[in-house]
Amino acid sequence: MQYICDAPGQKSWFQIETEGEAARESDAMHHAVEKHFRQAREAAVKTYRSSSSIFIEQDIGLAAHVQRVMPVFLTLRDAEGNALATAMLPPGGRDDPAFGIIIVGPENQDPYPDQEDAIRALGDHFGLTLDRNRCYPYASLRPSK
Repeated sequence: MQYICDAPGQKSWFQIETEGEAARESDAMHHAVEKHFRQAREAAVKTYRSSSSIFIEQDIGLAAHVQRVMPVFLTLRDAEGNALATAMLPPGGRDDPAFGIIIVGPENQDPYPDQEDAIRALGDHFGLTLDRNRCYPYASLRPSK
């Protein structure tokens, strides 16, 4: 995982970079981020076109391409390393009105009541407005605690 930014209350956001990290996040949070990470990575790999016809050189730019076109998956952790929220932002963390940003808590619960300040810090870091109505996909299905 790569450190992204600090948040109030001795919390920090980290980028999930591998399927293994995504699997650990799914286990800790009891949700399906691993599946979404894998699907997004596979879709990004499929769009890669090598600039070399030499077999051994064909994947030289693959990692950079995947990083550029794949959504950014993040985890919010407390000072002890406990997972508190998971986020999926547009590729590069750049604003894209067509992209469905998702931020969820454990078991896909609403993270905003407990983590709103940390979510705001993540939005400030990327220059995004991460309000509940846009980012919590189950807002109309579950009442806020």
